[in-house]
Amino acid sequence: MAMNLRLRDDQQEALKRRAEEEGRSMHAIVLQAVDDYLARTAHQVAIQQTAREQAAKWRELMERLK
Repeated sequence: MAMNLRLRDDQQEALKRRAEEEGRSMHAIVLQAVDDYLARTAHQVAIQQTAREQAAKWRELMERLK
């Protein structure tokens, strides 16, 4: 899928500098950033789901211990 990414001028310049420093394309860096974000947020969602499940599982006991 093709898409346009509009960056602020300062973002574009910083990305261009980083790409040159790393010997990578700006495109490759953006793809890696998207992959990193998706992996990080997937992990956070899994943690939140587990926390909700455990809270529901132990709710009755926690109420009795108050």
